[in-house]
Amino acid sequence: MVTLSDSPLFTFAQLKINSRAIKTREMESLKGKKVVIIGGSSGIGLATAKLVASKGGRVTIASSNQQRIEKALQELPAESIGYAIDVTNEMQVKNLFEQIGAFDHLVFTAGENLILGDVADTTLETARNYFNIRYWGAFTAVKYATPFINAAGSIVLTSGIASNRPNKGWALGASICAAMEGFARAMAMELAPIRVNIVSPGVVKTELWGGMAESDKEAMYTNIGSALPVKRVGEVEDIAQTFVYLLEQQYCTGQTLIIDGGTSLV
Repeated sequence: MVTLSDSPLFTFAQLKINSRAIKTREMESLKGKKVVIIGGSSGIGLATAKLVASKGGRVTIASSNQQRIEKALQELPAESIGYAIDVTNEMQVKNLFEQIGAFDHLVFTAGENLILGDVADTTLETARNYFNIRYWGAFTAVKYATPFINAAGSIVLTSGIASNRPNKGWALGASICAAMEGFARAMAMELAPIRVNIVSPGVVKTELWGGMAESDKEAMYTNIGSALPVKRVGEVEDIAQTFVYLLEQQYCTGQTLIIDGGTSLV
C-alpha cells in the first residue's frame, strides 16, 4: 500500500513548497498591476482603491468631481493618479483610456443617488436618464477600455441585490441591476480571455443614500440590519474585498457575486 508520504510524485515536502508558492502568488497577484477604478473617489470605489493599493497595485481613479478626486488621492499612495471625467460623455471616456494606455484591471462603481418611486409617478425622461451613468457609463467604459486591457486582465462591474429582491418603488433600480448582470455575462463571452464579473451588493453605507436625511438614513440602516442574518448592513470595505477577490481570482468569469448580508434569504 502506497501512502501519500511514500509517493515520489507528491511528498509532504513538495506539498509544503507548493502551498507556499500558492500563498505567495495570491499575496502578490496585484503587486505592480495597474487598476483603473471608475467611481473611485468615494464609497465602494475608494475603498476598493485603498485595498488594491495595500496589495501593491497601482491605482488610477476617475469620477465626475475634481474636489472628491483630490481628497481621495490624499488617502492613496503618492503614485496614484486621478482624472475628472463625465462617464456619460463618450469622447471624454475614450480620451481617458487613450491617456491611461495599457493596464490590467477595470473596476466600475460609478453611480448617482438612488431614485425610488412607483412607475406611475416616474417620467420616461427620468427613467431614461437614470441609465446614463450606471448602464451606459459602464457600457462606454468597457467599450473604450478593452483595447488597453492586458490579456490576463479583468473587468468588474456593479449591480445590486434589487435585481433579485426588488421592493415597491424599485422598478428602475431592479431594471438597471438586471441589465448590468446580463451585460457582464455577455461581455465575459465577447471579450474572453479578459475575465468579466459583477458584484451585487445589498444595502451598504455609501453616499448613494445622500438624498435622505441623516436620521432617516440611520434608522433605515438599523431596521434593515436587524432583520439580516449578519445583524448589520454592509460597509464599503466589505464590498471592496469582493472586488479585489475577483481581480485576483484567475478562474472566474461571467459571474455575479452577491454580497448582501443574507438579504436573499429573508
